Amino acid sequence: MWYVIYSRDAEDGLARRPGVREAHLERVRELQDQGRLLVAGPRPAIDAPDPGPAGFHGSLIVARFDSLDDARAWADADPYVAAGVYADVEVTPFIRVLPK
Repeated sequence: MWYVIYSRDAEDGLARRPGVREAHLERVRELQDQGRLLVAGPRPAIDAPDPGPAGFHGSLIVARFDSLDDARAWADADPYVAAGVYADVEVTPFIRVLPK
């Protein structure tokens, strides 16, 4: 099943991102390589492709996992969580309707 991993950045998340960005992206690339990734990316704090010092509200990942528990475990092990980039992470089931 598909799951939405919706994260919200901590107040100082922007300063913490660079040190763990590659480790975070590597995990997301693994999902992609396994054919389990629908979409992933940051949510800018302003309407701009590069928000600069405004930073990010958080991130969104939609990926396939065997269960909600597996999706939560994957999200909890994210380097952004360990480094304090994210203040909180919500994981919910998602039913993909379109595109087919």
